[in-house]
Amino acid sequence: MRKRIIVPDPTTEGGNAHWLDLTALVDVEVTSEAESHPIERAILLGEQGGWRASGSGNQTIRLLFNEPQRLTRILLIFDEHEVARTQEFVLRWSSAAGAPYREIVRQQWNFSPPNTVRELEDYRVELSNVAVLELTISPDIGRAGAVASLTQLRVG
Repeated sequence: MRKRIIVPDPTTEGGNAHWLDLTALVDVEVTSEAESHPIERAILLGEQGGWRASGSGNQTIRLLFNEPQRLTRILLIFDEHEVARTQEFVLRWSSAAGAPYREIVRQQWNFSPPNTVRELEDYRVELSNVAVLELTISPDIGRAGAVASLTQLRVG
């Protein structure tokens, strides 16, 4: 018998997939970012540590594709190890800058450390001609003061 140990690749959490390397494919717009947790840490393959807003309140992350893309999978991972809170996010897309957005999903999640600290959302989609992908995060609906964060955003 032969055996090999398979080492998981952290860039494909949530299953093996062909993720787009967004380095040359997008311009990114973000409402804010903490110096120690820039958006690159959440969206670029091989990066770790995730993104964190520089302050409290609603935040938006927008991927502006240089060329329209066909997307079949979107992976979002959020981690919260410190504060119990109810987060809501909205994921939507548009076929052109300035064109109307189409909502993909609106989701609420209750973080309750130390037990419930990770939200993993893995969406199978059939989207053609995607020019803009936008994620809006309300870090704590009904209360002020929470800071938004995103561990990973992958698109394929």
